[in-house]
Amino acid sequence: MRTNSTLLQSFPIIARLFKNKLFRFFLVSGINTAFGYGLFALLIFIGLKYPLALFIGTVVGILFNFKTIGGIVFKSRNNALVFKFFWVYGITYLVNLGGLALLRSYDIDVYIGGALLLIPVGLLAFVLNKHFVFNGKRNITEKCFEE
Repeated sequence: MRTNSTLLQSFPIIARLFKNKLFRFFLVSGINTAFGYGLFALLIFIGLKYPLALFIGTVVGILFNFKTIGGIVFKSRNNALVFKFFWVYGITYLVNLGGLALLRSYDIDVYIGGALLLIPVGLLAFVLNKHFVFNGKRNITEKCFEE
C-alpha cells in the first residue's frame, strides 16, 4: 500500500499545490463550509429553531475552522490563538456585510453579491489569519502568498 507522501511524489503538480498555503486555505475553507452548513441543517432537522441552530452552528463552526485552518493550513496547534481567530471572523463579517450593502445599493442581488465577495473576503481572511493569528515568529513583512 502506498503512503500519502508516495502518492504525492507520483503527482508532483498536486504535491506543489498542497505545499501552497493559499491553496490549502481555500481547500480547507470548502470543507469548513460543508461542515458548518451540515451542522446547521442537522440542528434544524432535529427541531431547533433557526436562530439557535444558527448560533450553535456558527460557534461550533468557528471552532472547527480554527482547528482545521490552524492545523492544516498554518501547521499550528496553539489553542491560545482562538481569540485572535474570532477577531478575524468579526472583521471579515463586517467587510462582507459592508460589501453586500454597497452592492445592494447598485441593485445587485444579494445572492450574486455574496458570490462576488467570496474570493476577496476569502483572501482577506487568509491574509489576516496568516499575519495576525498564525504569524508565529516570522517576519510580518514577508510576501503574503509565499510558502
